[in-house]
Amino acid sequence: MDLEKIKKLRGLTSLGIADCKKALTDSKGNFDKALDVLKQKGVEVLAKKKGRITSQGLIESYIHFGGNLGSLVEVNCETDFVAKTDVFRQFVKELAMHIAATNPKHVAKEDVPEEVSKETADLDEYIKENCLMEQSFVKDNSKTIHEYLKEIVSQTGENVVIKRFVRFSLSENEG
Repeated sequence: MDLEKIKKLRGLTSLGIADCKKALTDSKGNFDKALDVLKQKGVEVLAKKKGRITSQGLIESYIHFGGNLGSLVEVNCETDFVAKTDVFRQFVKELAMHIAATNPKHVAKEDVPEEVSKETADLDEYIKENCLMEQSFVKDNSKTIHEYLKEIVSQTGENVVIKRFVRFSLSENEG
């Protein structure tokens, strides 16, 4: 078995070594097919965990250099054990930074008010730009925040929910 392929799959999916090895074996060494299998597995893991109660987590802040831009984000998980892990803490920290940088208006497309949906000429573009889960991650634009969240669920083994956020900027006027 090609250890480099296993290592690369693990890096891309955050799934275990055994899962990566099995996917490569099942796909007869075809890296792209193995990656597809593992991505599907991540979707299934996320679906299984989705209904679990998330009453623990973190609230993280990010203040940009100069102090004129900042954000707060609440991310929930199932246990305080996971909330204290480096993986979870890093995710929440990067999410706060992402929110400050991209200024999303909603967590998910389901949160877009009906009147905005009706008044927006290109709803798909609006969702891509203004819904956090649909945005490309600023530190790795090859994945969306939703895909990054799936990685965190795979790594922690728990349901993780981005509950809410707020962004502040001195240069923006309220209107």
